[in-house]
Amino acid sequence: MATTTPTHEQAQLHLQVYEQRREARLRQARDWFFENYFPETIEDSMRIAAPGTEAGKFFGMVAGYWEQACALLNYGLLHEDLFLETSGEFYVVWERVKPFIEQGREKFVYKQFLAHVEQAAKRYETWIEKRSPGHIAAMREFMKMMRPQPAKAAA
Repeated sequence: MATTTPTHEQAQLHLQVYEQRREARLRQARDWFFENYFPETIEDSMRIAAPGTEAGKFFGMVAGYWEQACALLNYGLLHEDLFLETSGEFYVVWERVKPFIEQGREKFVYKQFLAHVEQAAKRYETWIEKRSPGHIAAMREFMKMMRPQPAKAAA
């Protein structure tokens, strides 16, 4: 697997993308997303992150951040190996929206919603499976464990 070395410009942009992840409000939104955003349907998503609510803003920040970062990747401005080696969080975002993304795109009449994240996720699956076969399946199992478990009724 021959890879190229990132250019200085790609490395600089990569660091700038990473630095944005550290911004306090975005960090707060990312924390909220990973702790609270577990929808199974578009209706769940609209309930959990309703437009106009703080949760809706957090969802928008996370989705928007990763859509922009993945757009930079997809347009070739970021070095693919460097990005995929160090930026797996976008894939978790994709896995959380993937089951109902088409419903969301139809509901909001926006076929491009998270299209860059989707494209990058597909590339990531191919890329990682060549390097670590079975990783995607293991990651999906781990993500299932991250879901809040329903409280058991007292007997």
